[in-house]
Amino acid sequence: MVFPILTSTQMRAAEEAAFARGVDVEALMDKAGGGVAQAVARFFHKPGKCIVFAGKGNNAGDALVAAERLRSIGWKIEVRLAFQEADCSGLMRKKLESLRRRPPEIIGGTPSRSGGTDLGVVLLELLEEVPDQPGTATEAMAAEAYMVTTAAPLIILDGLLGLGAKPPLRDPIRAACRSINQLRTNKGAYVFAVDLPTGLDGDSGKTDRDCVVADWTVTIGFAKPGLLADDALNFVGRLEVVQLEELRSPEKRAKEVVAALPALRELLPRRKFGTYKNQCGRVGVVAGSRGFVGAALMSSQGALRAGAGLVEVFVPEEIYELIASTAPMESMVKPLQSYRDLLKEKPDVWAVGPGLGKSRAAEILELIEKAKQPMVIDADGLNILAEKISTLKRCKGKRLLTPHPGEMKRLSPDEKETRAKTATKFCQRFPVTLLLKGSRTIVAERDCPLSYNTTGNPGMATGGMGDILTGVCAGLAGQGLSFYDAARLGAWLCGRAAEIAIFDGSQSEQSLLPRDILDNLGTAFKELNG
Repeated sequence: MVFPILTSTQMRAAEEAAFARGVDVEALMDKAGGGVAQAVARFFHKPGKCIVFAGKGNNAGDALVAAERLRSIGWKIEVRLAFQEADCSGLMRKKLESLRRRPPEIIGGTPSRSGGTDLGVVLLELLEEVPDQPGTATEAMAAEAYMVTTAAPLIILDGLLGLGAKPPLRDPIRAACRSINQLRTNKGAYVFAVDLPTGLDGDSGKTDRDCVVADWTVTIGFAKPGLLADDALNFVGRLEVVQLEELRSPEKRAKEVVAALPALRELLPRRKFGTYKNQCGRVGVVAGSRGFVGAALMSSQGALRAGAGLVEVFVPEEIYELIASTAPMESMVKPLQSYRDLLKEKPDVWAVGPGLGKSRAAEILELIEKAKQPMVIDADGLNILAEKISTLKRCKGKRLLTPHPGEMKRLSPDEKETRAKTATKFCQRFPVTLLLKGSRTIVAERDCPLSYNTTGNPGMATGGMGDILTGVCAGLAGQGLSFYDAARLGAWLCGRAAEIAIFDGSQSEQSLLPRDILDNLGTAFKELNG
């Protein structure tokens, strides 16, 4: 299973083909809205308040279906219409009426206009609230008081415009976008864009000056190219794809894909009952130097947590005692006089580079070139390689490079292209797999679709995250995955572990540490396994 990236024209063609086969429009909307609600519930387990900003088309219908599903599990719903109800599509009005009719869940109450206790729907026919009129600002203020007293989350569903709408924005949509962004800034609301953030061009990624800033974009059916553009990143946020089997891609061979959960599940099958350690990969970690011992420890722990059968940590003699006394008890620490001695070792995969320093650059370069086993190269391994990049054309084994943006500039200093083009061109020059780290990590390999990761959060912007990823990728490759699949899965697992640490645990974006990734990898694997 793959999740290709489709343009707005291709998406319309896929929808029209589905409808021609007899797929019902409303059934597809119900499934799309249900997927949006699932995405919300995945990150917010405790019900709170959900404000739906609704336009007049099917995108608003998707958002209203999601709101109805959320209301059924205890969420307080408020709908803010950007247009008069009479101006909206028939299907959108039907979903709005369905939301009105659903009996409200009672989770603690504010007075309703009927005199009962209702935390259900507050309809604002006009976006501008009029103070002290029943059903508008009065109920909104009561709802905000409820949020404060219960410490429940406040989320927004952006259902204003769908795919095909192009900037610039016009009122009343522009005013609605400003209101969303103000709530995000002033009230700490979390924004879920339905299909794409309003004000963003789904094909180019260009944005209006008042484009909605989403924390999550729950895109329907397939991702769109504009959502993956470099300049769109801070408007799109975390990307989630709602799979709709009824929609079929017109592309027979995808050139670009997103690494979504359903596509990754098949990569790592459940282990047979008779599995033993030699079948799970022997990983040789070459990392650490004086002052950088933590890099060796994190890389080895990443390999262990990823399921490696055996992990050996090779370190210079001068730091052997320190590493040996602090390394995971499950690993084996071995001293060495020269990195050239490692050519005699026979692991299934190498993990080379974190915290190495450059004092023995010639030895490391020789290891990179002459080792016959697959090798994950990161950090100082990449910095050493950048000084003699032609080495990559002579390597005896397969190589996975995992640079962050700064390391990538050293590896390919002349490239001024987008991240996607930079990665593609690099893999055309050299026979390697490239994992280009970033807020939307890219995995590239010659003759493979360019793959975009979907997980992670800004809390991962701290030292040591890459060391763990190096170990995780090596651990997965040791279990038989290709470097392309190990890179895609490794990036997804580490990003998902970071999300779990924050949304299911006690950490924040500021407090998140690499050790939290290690602590939550198990839960990420469980999610992967269904």
